Amino acid sequence: MTFVKYHVACPLCNSSDAVSINDDGSAKCFSCGEFMPDFDSPSENTSQKESSNVVYFSTDDYVGVVGSLTDRSISEQTASKYGVRVTYGDIGTIEKHYYPYFSDKELVAYKIRNVATKGFKSQGSIQEGNLFGQQAFSKGGKYITLVEGECDAMAAHELTGSKWPVVSIKNGAQSAVADVKKNLEFLESFDNVIICFDNDKEGKAAAPKVAALFKPNKAKIMTLPLEYKDANDMLIANQHKNFVDCFWQAKTFTPSGIIRVSEKLEEWKDRSHKESIAYPWKGLNDKLFGMRKSELVTFTGGTGLGKSSITREIEHWLITHSKDRVGIIALEEDWKRTVDGIVSIEANDRLYIEEIRDKYDEDTLDGLFKKMTSEDKVYIHAHFGINNIDEVFAKLRYIIVGCECKWVIVDHLHMLVSALSEGDERRSIDNIMTNLRSIVEETGVGLLLVSHLRRVGGNEGHENGVEVNLSHLRGSQSIAQISDCVIALERNQQADDPIEANTTKLRVLKSRYTGDVGLACSLYYDPNTGRLSEVQHETDNGDLEFDNIPF
Repeated sequence: MTFVKYHVACPLCNSSDAVSINDDGSAKCFSCGEFMPDFDSPSENTSQKESSNVVYFSTDDYVGVVGSLTDRSISEQTASKYGVRVTYGDIGTIEKHYYPYFSDKELVAYKIRNVATKGFKSQGSIQEGNLFGQQAFSKGGKYITLVEGECDAMAAHELTGSKWPVVSIKNGAQSAVADVKKNLEFLESFDNVIICFDNDKEGKAAAPKVAALFKPNKAKIMTLPLEYKDANDMLIANQHKNFVDCFWQAKTFTPSGIIRVSEKLEEWKDRSHKESIAYPWKGLNDKLFGMRKSELVTFTGGTGLGKSSITREIEHWLITHSKDRVGIIALEEDWKRTVDGIVSIEANDRLYIEEIRDKYDEDTLDGLFKKMTSEDKVYIHAHFGINNIDEVFAKLRYIIVGCECKWVIVDHLHMLVSALSEGDERRSIDNIMTNLRSIVEETGVGLLLVSHLRRVGGNEGHENGVEVNLSHLRGSQSIAQISDCVIALERNQQADDPIEANTTKLRVLKSRYTGDVGLACSLYYDPNTGRLSEVQHETDNGDLEFDNIPF
């Protein structure tokens, strides 16, 4: 068991007292996380040139000799250029490396690396120095490469034929941003900054953060082959050509979320097509070009304005005109009532009224039912009412993923809100709409949502046919913001004219796909059949002409 003897400053990150010195000679910095198995405390014996804050060294203080770093495959010529020295042990092998740090050509510190133990110590203040190797190169030029370690800098310089400057941050990836900020003027003087950090989690995370410090298009991030950790590994493996290829293939940095459009031609041409199906009514198709998968469409209207009739027609239309399965979550009615509505549209009669249904023989009813439900095309949430929002979302996801339904109708939003314990309706709607949007994006389902309107002020309300706008949506503007399309229903229920009282206008309030909004069409509800027919126009005598829909 080891015990902490005392704390000192870290020679790598320069934290004032983060290094714990253990009684076995090892040390650990709790700031940068570096473990040093053979730690030597910095000596106090330095010859101070000037300044109360910075310790300067003369060449006499800087021990060792210039020589090749044979353990790192670095030549004597490169070591000399960077001012790196070595000392030898009794058997003639390299014992220690000495990496100098300068401030404006003045030696202010150096790191000492024990080759055998890989332990580090430092003399002076690394923090006051420039980037490693910076003193060896003048400002300005075509390229400069930035790496993560002293040996990597020398290795990269050799790998690129010693043509361009290579410098290193001082204390690993954790200090990269701070080191670069301090020396930004020097680095910015070059046309291109090639960032070649270690091929590990920390290095990959630090590279874009550093690249973001530079002017646009200046920084390029270099990616090394997976089998090599850093530039020195590639030098030892004699991978000169491979490294140079990576150098020239470095990608110009662009912040996350910003793309270079000129590079996206093929992707633009090959983008995925949103599958669509027409609405049952021409006027709506003229504005919206059909319903599309991966979109959320909200139908809204006041109480009693025919939202259920609209959704029934669309449900039937999807079942009969699409090859896809259809899911229905109707939270205010029993599943039998939902099926009654769909089968009634197929029969062009109001089979949901018992007296009318009794006029049909069993075989006919069986045939209508089987036609609407053949090939397992329809799945319905069979629980009347709702108690738990998480349960409903789980069932919604199951209908989409487990039952493979590509179109889903949810009727209605405010029943979902009632299942939340939160008292704030706006916040509840925000959460629900966000979750619905996430499901649409994740699964690619075409989702049709029914929503209510808030009551409007004044003497007339929605039952009088008041024109709807987005501000009338009940509870939250997130309904409009998150929906791809919002379609409002308008009808004057109180009109004396029975034709007018049974005619619903469909007004597009939002269309992200086309941008075309406004009145789309009018639908007449036939009380005898329970069907909706599109009004084509009025005749000279005031009668309405309807679309010839094949019932």
